[in-house]
Amino acid sequence: MRKSPRATTPPDRAKLRLKKPKKKAAGIPAALSSAYHGMTKMGVTKTVKTLVTVNQQEGFDCPGCAWPDPEHRTTFEFCENGAKAVADEAMKAHVNASFFSHHSIQALAELSDYELNRKGRLAQPMHLAPGESHYKPISWEGAFEKISGALKSLPSANRAVFYTSGRTSNEAAFLYQAFIRAYGTNNLPDCSNMCHESSGKGLGQTIGIGKGTVTLEDFNHANVIMVIGQNPGTNHPRMLTALRDAKKKGARIIHINPLPEAGLSRFKHPQDYMKMDLTSTQLADIHLPVRIGGDAALLKGLIKLQLELSAVDHAFVNEYTSGFQSMKDAALNTTWDQIVNDSGIPRQSIQDAAEMLASSNATIACWAMGLTQHKNGVSVIQEVVNLLLLGGHVGREGAGFCPVRGHSNVQGDRTVGIWEAPSESFIDRMEKGLGFDIPKEHGYDVVQSIEAMADGQVDVFFCMGGNFLSATPDTDFTAKAIANIDLTIQVSTKLNRSHLVTGKEALILPCLGRTELDVQDGEAQFVTVENSMGIVHRSKGTLQPASPMLRSEPWIVSTLAEQTLGLQHLPWNDLCSNYDSIRDLMEASLHGFTDYNRRVRNENGFSLPNPPRDDRTFNTHDGFANFTTHQLPDVSVGEDQFVLMTLRSHDQYNTTIYGLHDRYRGVHGHRRVLFMNADDMVARGWKSRTKVDITSHFNGETRESASWLLVPYEIPKGNLAAYFPEANSLVPLKSTADVSNTPTSKWIVCTLRSSPVHNGVEEE
Repeated sequence: MRKSPRATTPPDRAKLRLKKPKKKAAGIPAALSSAYHGMTKMGVTKTVKTLVTVNQQEGFDCPGCAWPDPEHRTTFEFCENGAKAVADEAMKAHVNASFFSHHSIQALAELSDYELNRKGRLAQPMHLAPGESHYKPISWEGAFEKISGALKSLPSANRAVFYTSGRTSNEAAFLYQAFIRAYGTNNLPDCSNMCHESSGKGLGQTIGIGKGTVTLEDFNHANVIMVIGQNPGTNHPRMLTALRDAKKKGARIIHINPLPEAGLSRFKHPQDYMKMDLTSTQLADIHLPVRIGGDAALLKGLIKLQLELSAVDHAFVNEYTSGFQSMKDAALNTTWDQIVNDSGIPRQSIQDAAEMLASSNATIACWAMGLTQHKNGVSVIQEVVNLLLLGGHVGREGAGFCPVRGHSNVQGDRTVGIWEAPSESFIDRMEKGLGFDIPKEHGYDVVQSIEAMADGQVDVFFCMGGNFLSATPDTDFTAKAIANIDLTIQVSTKLNRSHLVTGKEALILPCLGRTELDVQDGEAQFVTVENSMGIVHRSKGTLQPASPMLRSEPWIVSTLAEQTLGLQHLPWNDLCSNYDSIRDLMEASLHGFTDYNRRVRNENGFSLPNPPRDDRTFNTHDGFANFTTHQLPDVSVGEDQFVLMTLRSHDQYNTTIYGLHDRYRGVHGHRRVLFMNADDMVARGWKSRTKVDITSHFNGETRESASWLLVPYEIPKGNLAAYFPEANSLVPLKSTADVSNTPTSKWIVCTLRSSPVHNGVEEE
């Protein structure tokens, strides 16, 4: 029998070096880092060719974040993390049959995520037979025969699960969901379930659309911009340009986050040096270091003060909203003792921020995982809605809601049908466009999928991109659940841990990346994506594929669909021969895609309908924007317990680790670090370099993770922070947000104990 490879990242072997955290983002270090990653992974010629086409109108969309492109673009329209993502994708294909013959999955599992990623691009389809320890090559025909045979043999389509990452294009995602629904299931979990599902549910219930309501141009007209639970300097660096430009036009910025982040302190655009401009811009006017989980209390305090300061747009409230009085009473009845105690913010600091908001005629609220990944993730976002509705900050220039999506097309995938719980109206329109009946019963989301795997209810697991094991919570439990499955399939560009922790039988299908030419029937194709602000635009790769055996995601889906289902539903392979045909079918099946092929060829694409933004129309149950009333969450923990949140380092994107430097936080060479308040450390007699073990606690269950190095940091007392995916094993699978079922990766109750052995560190 095959040994089970380790599911979690092995302990770091390198020494930890510490420097002072940075107070300024981007600048020359960002330019040097971009150049370094490009040159070392792509070489000079390829670096120049690639970086001058990323995010350009005739180029390809950055495979990194979903921040929108400006209408008037510079020659270099990318950020440091975008450059890393492009360089990473453009690596040579070294992970081939020879590679796997020399490396067992057990041996590969002992490598770090950083080391796995550095091995290069996947070069050819690979097969891991039951009981075997090494992948072996398989033809595309052989791979499809195995997959279609397994799918056709299942007693129920609901015993298959089909996951999607945000990398997938609109065309591939649409075909994929059409195939899966024709097959007979809505088991379509995706990465949204783990990130902005709370945003979608919270906004959908209150304003009638699960997306943001602002455009990039709105940032140029905002009076106040709130950045809540978000670190744009690392996760969405091009957002800093929008904040800088807004700041120069007089906007004020309120930063709400447990940790101070360099990107919200000062920002220097690298291209400014070409203009001989050596100045940097201070961004945040005020930083409110809220305790983890204290955002709801802080927002309640801001709402309470808006009411007391008479900063209510009564004309808007009376004409466009419902539920105001109940929300008002709840806010005014919340005591300041509870607000200050739960948020950790002094009343005067809340007052200062509230006065900024009260004087604003146009406020934008931006947020990310710092709000969504809590048990009250939906309700806390609805408190953001309450705050902005008070001032009428929706459907107004320079104002609105801005959930900042992480992956480049995660929002587009949901728009075109990657949705385990489709609405009746969505199903009706999809059926009319596709021409066949689709399932009505809701499918599994991510957490439900893992539970079904653990219960033996899943036989086939298909992943369209991503690194499911490392992205999901409760790593060891998830690994055991995956091991129950008969066949797992990964459509991927790079080697990751999900290729090593598999079902009884596994396949790797290597696909084209966003940067690469996609030629079907002799014609180069383009795909489309949707950014965070609802703009759909083209993306066309320019590089020769890393291997001649790579295939596009639409080709993979259409070929598998035709082999599994035949032609009774759609002419699958004919659709794939020209992606315009896919877009014609999407136009017939989706709201807002009228005249799709023509409009997406416009210079900057086109904007999808957004009723709250466009004309203050709210497609809610009563036709109004809804104020909601929520009790504050219980943020108390036991004696000597802490609250831990997971976060990214500066050298990673989601689960992909580009390097071992968190430059802005001053952490180098080592990832298994635990950020802790210095006073909390002193109270326990601990110092920088102390090694500790972490135990998380949930409903009487415990989870252990050993050997973390303490780093003193400016974080509220009682709070901790650690990098994912290393800390994901501490996130309980059943600890999820109400309504959205999103794992609570920002609220992990834990205890610490010092390890018996200490690693030394170098400190500068």
